[in-house]
Amino acid sequence: MHELSIAVAVVEQVEEAVREQGRAVASLTLRIGELAGVVPEALDFSFGLAAEGTALAGARLLIETVEARGRCEGCGREAATGMPPVLWCAGCGAPLTLLGGRELEIVRVTLADGPLNGKDADDGSRPAPSGPPVRDEEASHVPHR
Repeated sequence: MHELSIAVAVVEQVEEAVREQGRAVASLTLRIGELAGVVPEALDFSFGLAAEGTALAGARLLIETVEARGRCEGCGREAATGMPPVLWCAGCGAPLTLLGGRELEIVRVTLADGPLNGKDADDGSRPAPSGPPVRDEEASHVPHR
């Protein structure tokens, strides 16, 4: 399950970026392409584990799924590639160049109000884990076709 290593890397990067703020993370938004080979549910679970004992403990993980799209090298037509991807043009049969769908990006980090655990930032404290993050399905996950 490579989602755990992705979750650990994301938590480390975000924690490093917010360290100077001295505040917990309320939510984290990732943009993930449908061709990135990431299972959103597995990443959501892994994020909860990776975030325990960090400034991201209890943060909501929001996932924006990016549809895989390609442009035809022959006729210039743009279209969704589908899943699994079809990498040739339905109109003329020429190969498609991928335009999107392989993304794996940290898009937004929202900090919680107040310092970590209500204490000063430089005392090394971290928020107490409050369980796995809650997914906001309507706002966080653009459904596949």
